[in-house]
Amino acid sequence: MVSWIISRLVVLIFGTLYPAYSSYKAVKSKDVREYVKWMMYWIIFALFTTAEVITDLFLCWLPFYYELKIAFMVWLLSPYTKGSSVLYRKFVHPTLSSKEKDIDDYLCQAKDKSYDTLMHFGRKSLNVAATAAVMAATKGQGVLSDRLRSFSMHDLTTIDSDGQGKSSASVTTQPVLGQHRARAMMRSKSDAAYSKTSS
Repeated sequence: MVSWIISRLVVLIFGTLYPAYSSYKAVKSKDVREYVKWMMYWIIFALFTTAEVITDLFLCWLPFYYELKIAFMVWLLSPYTKGSSVLYRKFVHPTLSSKEKDIDDYLCQAKDKSYDTLMHFGRKSLNVAATAAVMAATKGQGVLSDRLRSFSMHDLTTIDSDGQGKSSASVTTQPVLGQHRARAMMRSKSDAAYSKTSS
């Protein structure tokens, strides 16, 4: 655990912060040699960081693994060994030069596919949002029309011109009572007529 913490600190301080400050100094001084030196370092460091994710998962059980990482970081940064320049010139540059066209084609295809995928999901999202909005509006309209159907013409005419009318209880109960009375009278008339015809 202690080795892991020390290796993380070394990578953070000497692998990231110190080179970042040195890159700042190179940009400020506009020295082309320093530009090239630090650009080579950052390319190697990016590859190191990528490889580190995998090696930390599978090789961390090796004895002195973290100490080897610290030594590698020192070797990369040392002005005497010029490790990042050596790795870049001997391995990275020739490999990238030979595969550059393939990598560019792959990146272009990936960019086009990601754009198409983004547009596809964007259209789907808009369709879902539009459908949800239409459903909400339809449901709201249905509730409003049901509410309006519950009022009779009598209910609407009892509202005063200034917007104040009878209480909601009296507005809803009076027409209902009137309807019950009318139905009862119709039933009694039809029963009387039926009894006259049957006798």
